[in-house]
Amino acid sequence: MTGAQSVSFSVSILKRSHFSGDLNCLPRMLASPSFVNISFFQPPAFLLMGIPGMEAAHGWISIPFSSKCTVALTGNGLILLAVRRTPSLRQPMYYFLSMLALTDVGLTLSTMPTTLAVLWFDHRLIGFKACLVQMFFLHSFSVVESSVLLAMSFDRVVAISNPLRYAAVLTNNVIIGIGLAVVTRATVSLFPVPFLLKRLNFCPGKILLSHSFCFHADVMKQACADITVNILYGLYVVLSTVGVDSLLIVLSYTLILHTVMGLASPRERIRALNTCVCHVLAILVFYIPVIGVSMIHRFGRHLPHMVHVLVAYVYLVVPPVLNPIIYSVKSKPIREAMLRVLRGRGQS
Repeated sequence: MTGAQSVSFSVSILKRSHFSGDLNCLPRMLASPSFVNISFFQPPAFLLMGIPGMEAAHGWISIPFSSKCTVALTGNGLILLAVRRTPSLRQPMYYFLSMLALTDVGLTLSTMPTTLAVLWFDHRLIGFKACLVQMFFLHSFSVVESSVLLAMSFDRVVAISNPLRYAAVLTNNVIIGIGLAVVTRATVSLFPVPFLLKRLNFCPGKILLSHSFCFHADVMKQACADITVNILYGLYVVLSTVGVDSLLIVLSYTLILHTVMGLASPRERIRALNTCVCHVLAILVFYIPVIGVSMIHRFGRHLPHMVHVLVAYVYLVVPPVLNPIIYSVKSKPIREAMLRVLRGRGQS
């Protein structure tokens, strides 16, 4: 597709979308020869995409999506309230679970507004700066979730390998320090990303994103400049956060299995492993979609666009929905505390 054809295509899509205010002039600006020929260009807005080929059914598709968002926000909110209102849950394990629930709430809220705007109102424009802000929070919460899962694996190592010193090792101050380190790590890692994108020269005709939210790899590909630095830094962030976390989690469970295999009683082994079931399921729920998204973006360019969209939605929607379900089903203390919250009673 030539530059003129690309601009024309973008303008035709924009005309079918609902937008207001200053964005009304966007099609005319993109079509202007003087605007196209400038030496440095950053689009005033990007155009988001819903489910390709199913635009007529967006209203129906929004029903399960909004239901999943409701389940995610309600379930994780109940976990936060249950831990807060139940004195017996004020333990390191449940503090880390609260961090995970809070992260899932943030991850859901970072993508829900634009996705529902696309599905409900066909409002597909997002400002350039707003897109960068959404992208920063989306990826930051993903890094935070990976870090929290690593912290939870450390919690399990201490609880199983050295149970007598569990309370002495994981004090409130240590847990607060871990929480601050998790947030700082995500912020410092992702902070340069928006600025690396802002330095790029974008093509006036390339404003159509592949999802209903701003994804780093997706925004980066709209540039007409050399994006080698962006690719390398993005790879560094992934390897230094999610990559390192996954290796340390594997190491943690290697230590746990070594300790469990040293227990004399088979009953004690099963009881020790049962305390890790929820965490293992949460790890699988998070890392399988992450690996899927990474593989699709790097090696699945020949796959239909629908596959890319569905994998991205699974990556963002499934962990926040399934985590509270997993812990409410497999953890009796959490389940009972959540039921007390629903009944309007706290634990004395």
